[in-house]
Amino acid sequence: MYDIVDILYNIAYNFIIKWREEYWDGLMKNKKMKMARVECELSQEQLAEKVGVTRQTISMIESGNYNPTLNLCIEICKALNRTLNDLFWEE
Repeated sequence: MYDIVDILYNIAYNFIIKWREEYWDGLMKNKKMKMARVECELSQEQLAEKVGVTRQTISMIESGNYNPTLNLCIEICKALNRTLNDLFWEE
């Protein structure tokens, strides 16, 4: 039978795992894209113009709150002179 410490441990552990999956992984998902954009000396607005979307779309992709279509990923890669693996492949 579980005692209170085991129950609290399981609650905390599950919370941390869920938080990592939903929040942290989402934030980290497109840091590579942001780094590539900065290396190309482009603002979010400039990249958005190059690929035909809004600045908000670029922001949401970089923050992990939006999953772009394959066509948009390809356009972003072309604009940043990177491959799909460079920007969107998860390790």
